[in-house]
Amino acid sequence: MAKAQTFGDKLKKKKGDDKPVVKVIKGYKDQDGTVKFIEQFMKVDDINSVDKLDISK
Repeated sequence: MAKAQTFGDKLKKKKGDDKPVVKVIKGYKDQDGTVKFIEQFMKVDDINSVDKLDISK
């Protein structure tokens, strides 16, 4: 039995979001005074709007 779909066909179908994904890292001080970091991946519409992204603790 022949294969109905090739790997190339699968790649053509998965044309999803073309938004770039950036890693946002936010530093903050906790109650003890030590610095903690939060990391989160986010999709952005425009690379120039990276400065405006906000993540919360």
